[in-house]
Amino acid sequence: MRRSRRLTTALVCAVALGVACAADAVAASGPYVVVYKDSVLDPTATTNQLQTKYGFNAQFDYSSALKGFAATLTDVQRTSLSVDPAVAYVAGDKPVSASGLVPVVSGETVPPGVRRVGAATLTQAHQSANGAVAVIDSGVDLKNTDLNAVSGTNCVTTGTAAQDDNGHGSNVAGVLAAKDTGSTLTGVAPGTKIYAVKVLNSRATGTLSQIICGMDWVTANAAALNIKVANMSIEGSGSNDSNCGGTNNDAWHKAICRSVAAGVTYVVSAGNAKAGFASTIPAAYPEVLTTTAMSDTDGLAGAKGAAPSCKSGEKDDSYGTYSNYAVSSTDIAHTIAAPGTCVVGDKIGGGTTTYYGTSQAAPHVAGTVALCLGSGGIAGPCSGLAPAQIVSKIRSDAAGYATLSNGFTGDPLRPITGKYFGYLDAAGLY
Repeated sequence: MRRSRRLTTALVCAVALGVACAADAVAASGPYVVVYKDSVLDPTATTNQLQTKYGFNAQFDYSSALKGFAATLTDVQRTSLSVDPAVAYVAGDKPVSASGLVPVVSGETVPPGVRRVGAATLTQAHQSANGAVAVIDSGVDLKNTDLNAVSGTNCVTTGTAAQDDNGHGSNVAGVLAAKDTGSTLTGVAPGTKIYAVKVLNSRATGTLSQIICGMDWVTANAAALNIKVANMSIEGSGSNDSNCGGTNNDAWHKAICRSVAAGVTYVVSAGNAKAGFASTIPAAYPEVLTTTAMSDTDGLAGAKGAAPSCKSGEKDDSYGTYSNYAVSSTDIAHTIAAPGTCVVGDKIGGGTTTYYGTSQAAPHVAGTVALCLGSGGIAGPCSGLAPAQIVSKIRSDAAGYATLSNGFTGDPLRPITGKYFGYLDAAGLY
């Protein structure tokens, strides 16, 4: 059975069911994210002053990815804050969830997807990446010896370790960075340090305020902890205003822009609605590297592999029929593809699970970005580049490597009319 994860606002909007939720929707009273003007110099002090002035209690205090706070407000408090001189806008908190997954079978060795993007062969794998990767998800199994994972922050149950209680985050982490020890499976960037950032609960759902809490931690600690990449296999409803959320009051977009400006490259899932991702965030944001899904079952090009075992109707070396895709030139400019069907990753407590979805495609690319930045103590071709330059390089390198014989049905050399899935990720180049 398929599950999907999405950021959840306290105004329930079921992502898995595809129910639209307006980016600026607000209730008469309830949970909100309050965004300060850029001119505010001390967000924490300002929040303390406003709490005293208006009588609310902030749940989260943001100062890095965003200046502002999250709180449950009455209608009077919301109205007063919306005209306060320090406030840019007040946005309704909204739901999000993981981008689709299906636990199916147990597995071992080097997964086909890792081989298909060239990250490893049956006998050789990369060394760990030099930089760390933040997995912003349901947490990661911190006790799993196949993962080099440590707790970053827990925005679901604050003050506790970011231990996974769903499984999605651990699977994502395994695809990205499972150790090359011969005991379970090998990830794209084996043994790379993972910071677990828990923003989704045991049902793989969360809220906008929790997402920003996690991003705020990543942004604040990126330099000190050498966090260069963040994976977000999460989706919610919204759109790109081409102004970092300044036009449509999108706090998530503003947080992305500020975190990217701090040097973090974000790799995100395109979503699993079989539609253009222009109405799915963060996939629609031009500052991120958005990943669509294709299928591979044998780790090789040529479309000679068996049909995927966990998802009917899919074919080896073909686009995922469930995957979202780009349509506009703006969306095409930050889109890439990776294996997402029947992907093996680590499981809570040890062993492996198999899932399908763009959630599983994204960590292939996040691992590739980490390798491009450098591995084994040696700087890579992406070292010293800004996130926007890294997104461009990963895509251009994939395009330069692609041929009719090593691609997949649905890539730009064998396109599907009106649906752009992107070139296949090429981790083997780094």
